[in-house]
Amino acid sequence: MNDDIASRAEEFGADYLPGLLGINFTEFGDGWVKAELVVRKALMAPNGFLHAASVIGLADSACGYGCVRALPEGASGFTTIELKSTFLGTARDGIIDCRAEARHCGRTTQLWDASVTHRETGKEIAVFRCTQLVLWPKK
Repeated sequence: MNDDIASRAEEFGADYLPGLLGINFTEFGDGWVKAELVVRKALMAPNGFLHAASVIGLADSACGYGCVRALPEGASGFTTIELKSTFLGTARDGIIDCRAEARHCGRTTQLWDASVTHRETGKEIAVFRCTQLVLWPKK
């Protein structure tokens, strides 16, 4: 079932930013998501290091897909109202992994944290937090 969910997630985002970046969603659980991204030249800054936006795109996408899975029944969607990232390192090659975890899933907001690590070194390169506003159909 997990492979099916991951496959559907990749299909869902194929024509949008997650697909453009090349994000692979690998696992989904109750309140968590794992995703990965192969580091390549198109994701780098001109200085030869992984661009911050590439890392944020991975973390924000993992949190967003988790949020969709955790929406309360009847909600129509969500929108991000705040995000923060702290960079602890970078990568020049290899694969970066992200694990996003829900900290709060309420009827009006969700709070998600993510950790991004460089697979080959095991070093955490970024921590990320975002807050989403849960959207409801107009009455």
